[in-house]
Amino acid sequence: MRNTNRLRSIFLTFEQWLPRWSLQHRLCCSKPVSVHSNEESRAEKFKTQIATGPRFHDFVKGASINKLQPVITDDLIDTDKHAYLPEDSESGNSRTVCFETYGCQMNVNDTEIAWSILQKKGYQRTSDVAEADVVLLVTCSIREKAEQTIWNRLRQLTAMKKRRLKTRVPMKIGVLGCMAERLKSELLEREKLLDVLAGPDAYRDLPRLLSVAHGGQQASNVLLSLEETYADVMPVHHSPQGYSAFVSIMRGCDNMCSYCIVPFTRGRERSRPVSSILEEVHILSEQGVKEVTLLGQNVNSYRDTSEEQFCSSEPGQLSRGFRTVYRARPGGLRFADLLDRVSLIDPDMRIRFTSPHPKDFPDEVLQLIKERANICKQIHLPAQSGSSTVLQAMRRGYSREAYLELVDNIKRIIPGVSLSSDFISGFCGETEEDHLQTLSLIREVRYNVGFLFAYSMRKVRSTQLMYWK
Repeated sequence: MRNTNRLRSIFLTFEQWLPRWSLQHRLCCSKPVSVHSNEESRAEKFKTQIATGPRFHDFVKGASINKLQPVITDDLIDTDKHAYLPEDSESGNSRTVCFETYGCQMNVNDTEIAWSILQKKGYQRTSDVAEADVVLLVTCSIREKAEQTIWNRLRQLTAMKKRRLKTRVPMKIGVLGCMAERLKSELLEREKLLDVLAGPDAYRDLPRLLSVAHGGQQASNVLLSLEETYADVMPVHHSPQGYSAFVSIMRGCDNMCSYCIVPFTRGRERSRPVSSILEEVHILSEQGVKEVTLLGQNVNSYRDTSEEQFCSSEPGQLSRGFRTVYRARPGGLRFADLLDRVSLIDPDMRIRFTSPHPKDFPDEVLQLIKERANICKQIHLPAQSGSSTVLQAMRRGYSREAYLELVDNIKRIIPGVSLSSDFISGFCGETEEDHLQTLSLIREVRYNVGFLFAYSMRKVRSTQLMYWK
């Protein structure tokens, strides 16, 4: 009896271990069957699925492949496509997109770049939000008020999106630019307002992000680049008159002024190759454009080292009495070289540039502006404050005295020049005496135009503190 109970216990354990259908088959079938036959079949099926599915390099663009593996040719893999998406998934399929642009001229140019990329994928553009399948907000993050404007607009668009769910294809909402880069996950998580998030260096990825969004998922790419200048993307200029255009010549900033978010939302400074800039200006001239504005966060620190013959060991020249918080870089075509070549393309085309930094106005730039009739005799010269103490706290790299010396030099070389400037009032630690010094600077220089702002308090990130030290 004891042996019978022991056998019954072993049998029950064996039954729990094997699938029931396998056990019945072994007990009832008169022919012997291999225990591992079904397992081997499942294993082979799984191996086949793995072999034919996406590999690691399908998810990481440009990833290197182990040299020991068989060489995979370009015929088998297109690095511009994603194996985990359908072949035509990035096509716009005539969907309509509406852009809303906020902030500086650089955002206007970014809108034209993003539209150029989407247009080639088959998207159509509309100015009517009510008719748009996709609404993309190109955002500014320079001040808190600018961000609050976007939050309010997102709530309006979300209400419109909810109404659209009952009538037609759902509206997709995306945030591009500086605010996308600064807030990242907060934009995706807060009230679930967004479908797409793309930083300033991720516009090439917009077709894929929108494809993922149309599949019902949120999509985001906020990676900054050390190289992206969109040099090979010809912007679709959308000026209603067609007589003026913006041309981006560089992106990012290395100055690290203590109040500025730009280095953290647009990345490190890099310049667009001079050949692509000249090509774009040539095309605009042929289209009848009469005025071109060269754009950059620090436009006059332009330096093109894309071709070896432009490189030299000489560092760039700064305005007298000015310094940088970063090490001066040697070589390359400087801003004066670019301005010279652009101005020669069409003598009847007016040339402007913005936004410069006072440190990058050596005499050669000022002499060129004086000599060329089509370079406008107008210079934007952001002072930010008239107090040397506040300027030091702002990490501007100059004193009040150095700034006034530069103003005198500009007026001497370019008689009748028009000057404009930016000022921040109420900066951290600023006293009444500091404020009065700013007012006296405005009276002394006698600017033609001034842009004055109250200091906007912002959250300080640990990365910013690290850079400021």
